[in-house]
Amino acid sequence: MPEESIDHIDFNELNKNAVSQPLVKHIYTADPSAHYFNGKIYIYPSHDIESDIPFDDLGSHFAMEDYHVLSMDSIDSEATDHGIALHVDDVAWAEKQMWAPDAAHKDGTYYLYFPAKKADGIFQIGVAVSDSPTGPFTAQPEAIKGSYSIDPAVFEDEDGSYYLYFGGIWGGQLQKYRNNAYHEDNELPTPNEPALLPIVAKLTDDLLEFAEE
Repeated sequence: MPEESIDHIDFNELNKNAVSQPLVKHIYTADPSAHYFNGKIYIYPSHDIESDIPFDDLGSHFAMEDYHVLSMDSIDSEATDHGIALHVDDVAWAEKQMWAPDAAHKDGTYYLYFPAKKADGIFQIGVAVSDSPTGPFTAQPEAIKGSYSIDPAVFEDEDGSYYLYFGGIWGGQLQKYRNNAYHEDNELPTPNEPALLPIVAKLTDDLLEFAEE
């Protein structure tokens, strides 16, 4: 769409005619994962905020600093925002950019998996725990050993094992890794090289660390 035509768009009218309406309108959210716990739907999105950081291809302007958990009694009900579930200030190892999270449940404990940048500008993935699906969550003092990049997603297998999938290029830094090792000179593969794929690792029984490389 030509840029000059944007001023003529009635976004309120577009919203009225949309297939579905936003679940919440008081905050900006993105990248949600949804889970069904104890008869309710719980949604774990990232929370975008206004920032003065210039736009770039690495997503530096996505300055997310906390997570809110939303709940719904059914897919047709209103969404409830349960407030801040975890803030970057309460994560000892993280400095900024808490991007897309995911959640899991085991034996009465709820786990929030999230990426964040350390002070050195490198993303790792952390985990925080709570006795409630809405938090507040308490972060582990260190990131998951061996984790990197962004966009964690948890899978519970039929045998009770849990696996964490993760990875994202560009701002997610996956292109900087080969064989789980970071090097600043690494870039996207050339056309004759294999594509970069998501990474997966089995989790330990307590769901706090990787059980394998």
